[in-house]
Amino acid sequence: MSHDSGVDSHDTAAAPTRAWIVHPDLRAAQSRRLPEHGLAEAVSLAAALPGMEVQGAEVVRLTRLHPGTLFGSGKVEELKTRFAEAGVDLVLIDGPVSPIQQRNLEKAWGVKLLDRTSLILEIFADRARTREGVLQVELAALSYQRTRLVRAWTHLERQRGGFGFVGGPGETQKEADRRAIDDQVIRIRRQLEKVVKTRELHRSARRKVPFPVVALVGYTNAGKSTLFNRATGAEVLAKDMLFATLDPTMRGVTLPSGRKVILSDTVGFISDLPTQLVAAFRATLEEVLEADLILHVRDIAHPESAEQAADVTDILASLGVKGETPMIEVWNKLDLLDAATRDRLVAQAATRDNVLAVSALTGAGLDDLLAAISAAFDEEKTERLLHLPFSDGRRRAWLHAEGVVQAETQGEDGWDIAVLWTARQEKRWRDL
Repeated sequence: MSHDSGVDSHDTAAAPTRAWIVHPDLRAAQSRRLPEHGLAEAVSLAAALPGMEVQGAEVVRLTRLHPGTLFGSGKVEELKTRFAEAGVDLVLIDGPVSPIQQRNLEKAWGVKLLDRTSLILEIFADRARTREGVLQVELAALSYQRTRLVRAWTHLERQRGGFGFVGGPGETQKEADRRAIDDQVIRIRRQLEKVVKTRELHRSARRKVPFPVVALVGYTNAGKSTLFNRATGAEVLAKDMLFATLDPTMRGVTLPSGRKVILSDTVGFISDLPTQLVAAFRATLEEVLEADLILHVRDIAHPESAEQAADVTDILASLGVKGETPMIEVWNKLDLLDAATRDRLVAQAATRDNVLAVSALTGAGLDDLLAAISAAFDEEKTERLLHLPFSDGRRRAWLHAEGVVQAETQGEDGWDIAVLWTARQEKRWRDL
């Protein structure tokens, strides 16, 4: 028996929400995706939410967008009948829906409606684990809500009086709602600043650890968490579910060569991710900006693997990940392919630099991947002669911990140290 007076929206005992998914396909729009694959992804998104039961899904082709209702009046009526017959509670439109379109469609269909952004926000809210993750989701949700203060409810249109200290008489409810959201945004930003400072301390402490960081990136559901678990033995939430990972997860790994690295799992990327959501998860993606090596994990069995890879590349570029960060492309999910396709892809990967074919599920190809990670850090080394004053003992200790010191002599005013190091080690030392 629960003594909690609140209602848990994810209570498994509650009746499931019956959802119908509509993917609008605008014929004039240029997309690198097939609408059927877009619809399949939207169904996976919906299935990632607890208590969601997908009743049906369809692509609706549009010659043009109708500003008031998105679809033409005939299609609105046709869908209304379908939703009523299926007993649908919720319609998910896989695309942007304006506040006015949302209001009009909810009125016409008598159901709740979510667009792609609000659906992804719901999933983010359900998955976020760290304090920063939770705050970032709240912030993204508020900035999205603020744009949608056009509702069917009459209290928004009502003038309200008041004592004059909440915006004064004559302020509409809409303005009051907006003001309340702005106040919450300020409060969350302040909390975030504190959390980010703490994380920055953790990061600077980690920079002193002489182990390179390897970041796993990839389209959502590409198998990053399964690969992470396989490589580290960690039990990170690994489900066949979109957005299973929303907070940075880091583990130390000793490679077969004896080299130690830090492996970092990140949030899955997705096409058409609204900008406020990319910003919201900078926390998980900052680890990628700091990484010494990026593993781009691809679901090679997916029919749109190439398009997904292009989306990942676009998002990395928008985050400011420069081309000079070494990258290994990991073709994952070989276990889902037939033998002939699998053999062909393994042979194809073997002819390309920095591409490895694996199955994170069965472990096939993993030894080669770990060897390639190790080899990526055995790059060209150069010799340098450094002079450090006695006051710079910390940087001298770092050189010794990193194992790059070849010879050292002590003079009157400090140490003369001969080092053999990689460009990456030199950069890290200069940043100390």
